Amino acid sequence: MTAGLHFSTAATEPQHRSSRWNAVVAESYFPLDLQFRDPIHFNGELSRVSLGHVGLSRLTSDPVNYERRPAHIREARAREYLITLPRSSSVEFRQLGRDVRCDPGGFIIERGDEPYRFMYENPNDLIVLKVGYQALAERVRQPDRFCARVFDATSGTAGLFSAMVDQAQAQAAKLGPAAAETVGRQLLELLGLLLDETSDSSTSSLSTVRMAHIARVEKFIRANLKNPDLSPDLVAEHCGISKRYLHDLFKDVNGTVSQQIRDQRLTAARDRLAAAPGLAIAEVSYRFGFSDQAQFSRLFKARFGMTPSDFKAAGGPKDG
Repeated sequence: MTAGLHFSTAATEPQHRSSRWNAVVAESYFPLDLQFRDPIHFNGELSRVSLGHVGLSRLTSDPVNYERRPAHIREARAREYLITLPRSSSVEFRQLGRDVRCDPGGFIIERGDEPYRFMYENPNDLIVLKVGYQALAERVRQPDRFCARVFDATSGTAGLFSAMVDQAQAQAAKLGPAAAETVGRQLLELLGLLLDETSDSSTSSLSTVRMAHIARVEKFIRANLKNPDLSPDLVAEHCGISKRYLHDLFKDVNGTVSQQIRDQRLTAARDRLAAAPGLAIAEVSYRFGFSDQAQFSRLFKARFGMTPSDFKAAGGPKDG
């Protein structure tokens, strides 16, 4: 999602409302085919802001049918998700052969790289988060398995996430860049946490026991990224499992324990550079366990496509 924007059809001539709405929706999310019940009298309002790796928007409009077609996907430049929270009326969604209905108080996750249909029969008020694949996959494994499902966001962690989304939407325009990036990162962390909580054996080939071990290992790693002694040996000892079993666990998730530690450290270092651009790169690299700044720079570029210096010069994370 690009820079902040506010659009209303109230300032658009009736014959151009549907085409302008189509263009604004494509710019804010991605290209879609739209069907309007009454194109000439259609009313809609859309505002959007950027919170680091999260695009946050609010969309209020008369009924519309949105369709993501294969032709749109072939032209896509990035793999992205939409997390949609209806606030005033139900939405219907079809993707991956699943038909779901999401009422206010819930939310759904949509894959941008798969065809789908999204519609509402009554005027609606929607809050939508746009998140890139990498940003979500850093917080939860195999995020695709959560798409086209309805999540109850009336209580627990999901309820906290929903309330935080509302607060972020209400206050986002008043936040400075560092605060906005921090809020976006917190929303992603909370989303990852609630998705982990809803995961079960039916959504993964891993056994419940192995999933529990992996979750405990990843939690320990995240909590100890600044510990210079963090290693597979320390992880295995703390989690009460053998080092051999620890390595065996990570064969299931296409990686190694050392890669997990390194990737988590790089992500934390990137987020720290974005939140506190005045910090020296050497200080950040040392803080997250990289004693060799040249190695840190090389690994950072391999993971994020630019060096830490280029990242700082570009002003931090870009959307998508």
